[in-house]
Amino acid sequence: MTGAAILLVEDEPHLARGIAFNLESEGYRVVPAGSGEEALERFGEAAFDLVVLDLMLPGMDGLEVCRRLRAAAPRLPILMLTARAAERDRVKGLASGADDYLTKPFSLEEFLLRVRGMLRRSGWYRPGGRGGVVRLGPSEVDLDAQVARTPGGEVPLTELEVKMLRAFLEREGQVVTRGELLSTVWGMAPDAETRTLDNFVVRLRRYFEPDPARPVHFLTVRGRGYRFVREGGG
Repeated sequence: MTGAAILLVEDEPHLARGIAFNLESEGYRVVPAGSGEEALERFGEAAFDLVVLDLMLPGMDGLEVCRRLRAAAPRLPILMLTARAAERDRVKGLASGADDYLTKPFSLEEFLLRVRGMLRRSGWYRPGGRGGVVRLGPSEVDLDAQVARTPGGEVPLTELEVKMLRAFLEREGQVVTRGELLSTVWGMAPDAETRTLDNFVVRLRRYFEPDPARPVHFLTVRGRGYRFVREGGG
Protein backbone atom coordinates (compact mmCIF):
# COMPACT_ATOMS: atom_id res chain seq x y z
CA MET A 1 0.00 0.00 0.00
CA THR A 2 2.34 2.71 -1.26
CA GLY A 3 1.38 6.18 -0.04
CA ALA A 4 -0.22 4.82 3.13
CA ALA A 5 -0.40 7.33 5.99
CA ILE A 6 1.47 6.23 9.12
CA LEU A 7 1.26 7.85 12.55
CA LEU A 8 4.68 7.42 14.19
CA VAL A 9 4.57 7.83 17.98
CA GLU A 10 8.16 7.87 19.29
CA ASP A 11 9.71 10.22 21.87
CA GLU A 12 13.38 9.54 21.02
CA PRO A 13 14.12 12.15 18.31
CA HIS A 14 17.02 10.33 16.64
CA LEU A 15 15.10 7.06 16.44
CA ALA A 16 11.96 8.82 15.21
CA ARG A 17 13.95 10.56 12.46
CA GLY A 18 15.53 7.29 11.36
CA ILE A 19 12.24 5.40 11.27
CA ALA A 20 10.48 8.24 9.45
CA PHE A 21 13.27 8.50 6.86
CA ASN A 22 13.10 4.79 6.04
CA LEU A 23 9.31 4.71 5.90
CA GLU A 24 9.25 7.73 3.61
CA SER A 25 11.89 6.08 1.41
CA GLU A 26 9.37 3.25 0.95
CA GLY A 27 6.75 5.71 -0.24
CA TYR A 28 4.74 6.05 2.98
CA ARG A 29 3.52 9.36 4.40
CA VAL A 30 4.65 9.78 8.01
CA VAL A 31 3.15 12.04 10.68
CA PRO A 32 5.34 12.12 13.84
CA ALA A 33 4.18 12.52 17.43
CA GLY A 34 6.49 12.75 20.44
CA SER A 35 3.98 11.92 23.17
CA GLY A 36 0.76 10.03 23.73
CA GLU A 37 -1.23 13.22 24.03
CA GLU A 38 0.17 14.54 20.74
CA ALA A 39 -0.55 11.18 19.08
CA LEU A 40 -4.23 11.37 20.02
CA GLU A 41 -4.36 14.95 18.80
CA ARG A 42 -2.83 14.01 15.42
CA PHE A 43 -5.16 11.03 15.19
CA GLY A 44 -8.13 13.34 15.56
CA GLU A 45 -6.89 15.56 12.73
CA ALA A 46 -6.41 13.00 9.93
CA ALA A 47 -7.05 9.43 8.82
CA PHE A 48 -4.23 6.90 9.16
CA ASP A 49 -3.61 3.46 7.67
CA LEU A 50 -1.24 2.28 10.43
CA VAL A 51 0.20 3.41 13.77
CA VAL A 52 3.75 2.69 14.93
CA LEU A 53 3.56 3.20 18.69
CA ASP A 54 6.36 3.25 21.29
CA LEU A 55 5.41 1.70 24.62
CA MET A 56 7.48 4.02 26.83
CA LEU A 57 6.28 7.59 26.34
CA PRO A 58 6.34 10.73 28.51
CA GLY A 59 2.99 11.41 30.14
CA MET A 60 0.38 9.00 28.79
CA ASP A 61 2.07 5.66 28.11
CA GLY A 62 1.77 3.57 24.95
CA LEU A 63 -0.64 1.07 26.52
CA GLU A 64 -3.21 3.77 27.26
CA VAL A 65 -2.71 5.36 23.83
CA CYS A 66 -3.22 1.94 22.24
CA ARG A 67 -6.44 1.33 24.19
CA ARG A 68 -7.85 4.70 23.14
CA LEU A 69 -6.89 4.25 19.49
CA ARG A 70 -8.36 0.77 19.43
CA ALA A 71 -11.62 1.97 20.97
CA ALA A 72 -11.89 4.70 18.33
CA ALA A 73 -10.75 2.59 15.36
CA PRO A 74 -11.28 -1.20 15.85
CA ARG A 75 -9.54 -2.14 12.58
CA LEU A 76 -6.61 0.30 12.67
CA PRO A 77 -3.32 -1.69 12.49
CA ILE A 78 -1.07 -0.87 15.48
CA LEU A 79 2.58 -1.97 15.67
CA MET A 80 3.98 -1.50 19.17
CA LEU A 81 7.69 -0.83 19.76
CA THR A 82 9.37 -1.38 23.12
CA ALA A 83 12.74 -1.85 24.78
CA ARG A 84 11.12 -4.39 27.09
CA ALA A 85 11.61 -7.99 26.03
CA ALA A 86 9.75 -9.68 28.90
CA GLU A 87 6.84 -11.92 27.95
CA ARG A 88 4.48 -10.11 30.34
CA ASP A 89 5.16 -6.80 28.58
CA ARG A 90 4.45 -8.34 25.18
CA VAL A 91 1.19 -9.76 26.52
CA LYS A 92 0.19 -6.37 27.98
CA GLY A 93 0.82 -4.69 24.64
CA LEU A 94 -1.24 -7.21 22.71
CA ALA A 95 -3.99 -7.14 25.35
CA SER A 96 -4.26 -3.35 25.04
CA GLY A 97 -5.08 -3.76 21.34
CA ALA A 98 -1.76 -3.87 19.50
CA ASP A 99 -1.69 -6.13 16.43
CA ASP A 100 2.03 -6.80 16.50
CA TYR A 101 5.00 -6.20 18.78
CA LEU A 102 8.66 -5.46 17.98
CA THR A 103 11.42 -5.28 20.60
CA LYS A 104 14.18 -2.69 20.35
CA PRO A 105 16.76 -2.87 18.94
CA PHE A 106 15.23 -4.32 15.77
CA SER A 107 16.50 -4.72 12.23
CA LEU A 108 15.24 -2.29 9.63
CA GLU A 109 14.39 -5.16 7.28
CA GLU A 110 12.20 -6.89 9.87
CA PHE A 111 10.49 -3.62 10.76
CA LEU A 112 9.61 -2.82 7.14
CA LEU A 113 8.39 -6.39 6.57
CA ARG A 114 6.08 -6.07 9.57
CA VAL A 115 4.73 -2.74 8.27
CA ARG A 116 4.10 -4.14 4.78
CA GLY A 117 2.39 -7.21 6.16
CA MET A 118 0.12 -5.24 8.46
CA LEU A 119 -0.89 -2.85 5.69
CA ARG A 120 -1.63 -5.82 3.41
CA ARG A 121 -3.86 -7.40 6.01
CA SER A 122 -5.67 -4.13 6.70
CA GLY A 123 -6.46 -3.91 2.97
CA TRP A 124 -8.89 -6.82 3.36
CA TYR A 125 -11.26 -4.48 5.15
CA ARG A 126 -11.06 -1.46 2.83
CA PRO A 127 -13.69 -0.63 0.22
CA GLY A 128 -12.30 -1.55 -3.18
CA GLY A 129 -9.68 -3.78 -1.58
CA ARG A 130 -9.98 -7.44 -0.72
CA GLY A 131 -12.72 -6.66 1.74
CA GLY A 132 -13.73 -9.09 4.42
CA VAL A 133 -14.68 -11.67 1.78
CA VAL A 134 -12.08 -13.62 -0.19
CA ARG A 135 -12.33 -16.33 -2.82
CA LEU A 136 -10.63 -19.67 -2.30
CA GLY A 137 -11.13 -21.82 -5.39
CA PRO A 138 -14.89 -22.44 -5.66
CA SER A 139 -15.41 -21.34 -2.05
CA GLU A 140 -16.02 -17.92 -0.51
CA VAL A 141 -14.68 -17.00 2.93
CA ASP A 142 -16.12 -14.15 4.98
CA LEU A 143 -13.27 -13.33 7.35
CA ASP A 144 -15.36 -10.87 9.36
CA ALA A 145 -18.33 -13.17 9.91
CA GLN A 146 -16.02 -16.20 10.33
CA VAL A 147 -17.94 -18.35 7.89
CA ALA A 148 -17.07 -20.17 4.67
CA ARG A 149 -19.50 -20.88 1.86
CA THR A 150 -18.30 -24.01 0.09
CA PRO A 151 -19.76 -26.35 -2.55
CA GLY A 152 -20.56 -28.67 0.37
CA GLY A 153 -22.45 -26.01 2.31
CA GLU A 154 -21.81 -23.27 4.85
CA VAL A 155 -19.04 -23.88 7.37
CA PRO A 156 -18.63 -21.81 10.57
CA LEU A 157 -14.96 -21.04 11.29
CA THR A 158 -13.24 -20.61 14.64
CA GLU A 159 -11.06 -17.59 15.40
CA LEU A 160 -7.91 -19.71 15.09
CA GLU A 161 -9.02 -21.11 11.74
CA VAL A 162 -9.56 -17.57 10.46
CA LYS A 163 -6.21 -16.49 11.88
CA MET A 164 -4.50 -19.36 10.09
CA LEU A 165 -6.27 -18.53 6.82
CA ARG A 166 -5.06 -14.96 7.14
CA ALA A 167 -1.50 -16.14 7.66
CA PHE A 168 -1.72 -18.17 4.45
CA LEU A 169 -3.39 -15.35 2.49
CA GLU A 170 -0.65 -12.94 3.52
CA ARG A 171 2.01 -15.30 2.14
CA GLU A 172 0.08 -16.66 -0.82
CA GLY A 173 2.30 -18.72 -3.13
CA GLN A 174 5.21 -18.70 -0.68
CA VAL A 175 6.50 -21.42 1.61
CA VAL A 176 5.39 -20.73 5.18
CA THR A 177 7.43 -22.68 7.70
CA ARG A 178 5.93 -24.58 10.61
CA GLY A 179 7.81 -22.28 12.98
CA GLU A 180 6.30 -19.16 11.39
CA LEU A 181 2.78 -20.54 11.68
CA LEU A 182 3.26 -21.69 15.27
CA SER A 183 4.61 -18.28 16.20
CA THR A 184 2.14 -16.04 14.36
CA VAL A 185 -1.07 -18.06 14.86
CA TRP A 186 -0.61 -19.64 18.29
CA GLY A 187 2.20 -17.58 19.83
CA MET A 188 4.19 -20.76 20.43
CA ALA A 189 7.95 -21.15 20.18
CA PRO A 190 8.88 -21.86 16.53
CA ASP A 191 10.49 -25.17 17.50
CA ALA A 192 7.58 -26.40 19.64
CA GLU A 193 6.78 -30.09 19.22
CA THR A 194 3.04 -30.23 18.60
CA ARG A 195 0.54 -31.74 16.18
CA THR A 196 -1.87 -28.81 16.60
CA LEU A 197 -0.73 -27.15 13.38
CA ASP A 198 -1.08 -30.33 11.34
CA ASN A 199 -4.56 -30.94 12.71
CA PHE A 200 -5.63 -27.44 11.66
CA VAL A 201 -4.29 -27.99 8.14
CA VAL A 202 -6.29 -31.22 7.99
CA ARG A 203 -9.41 -29.26 8.96
CA LEU A 204 -8.82 -26.55 6.34
CA ARG A 205 -8.30 -29.23 3.69
CA ARG A 206 -11.54 -30.90 4.72
CA TYR A 207 -13.38 -27.59 4.32
CA PHE A 208 -11.84 -26.35 1.06
CA GLU A 209 -10.13 -29.13 -0.91
CA PRO A 210 -12.11 -30.97 -3.63
CA ASP A 211 -10.21 -34.08 -2.49
CA PRO A 212 -8.52 -33.62 0.92
CA ALA A 213 -6.22 -36.58 0.17
CA ARG A 214 -4.90 -34.76 -2.92
CA PRO A 215 -4.74 -31.09 -1.84
CA VAL A 216 -4.44 -28.32 -4.42
CA HIS A 217 -4.75 -25.33 -2.05
CA PHE A 218 -2.89 -26.23 1.16
CA LEU A 219 0.24 -27.95 -0.10
CA THR A 220 2.81 -29.70 2.11
CA VAL A 221 6.43 -28.73 1.48
CA ARG A 222 8.36 -31.60 3.03
CA GLY A 223 10.82 -30.64 5.72
CA ARG A 224 9.77 -26.97 5.63
CA GLY A 225 6.06 -26.29 6.06
CA TYR A 226 3.20 -25.43 3.71
CA ARG A 227 2.44 -23.41 0.60
CA PHE A 228 -0.98 -21.90 -0.02
CA VAL A 229 -2.41 -21.63 -3.57
CA ARG A 230 -5.75 -19.83 -3.69
CA GLU A 231 -6.98 -21.04 -7.12
CA GLY A 232 -5.53 -24.53 -6.87
CA GLY A 233 -3.59 -26.52 -9.42
CA GLY A 234 -0.24 -25.37 -7.97
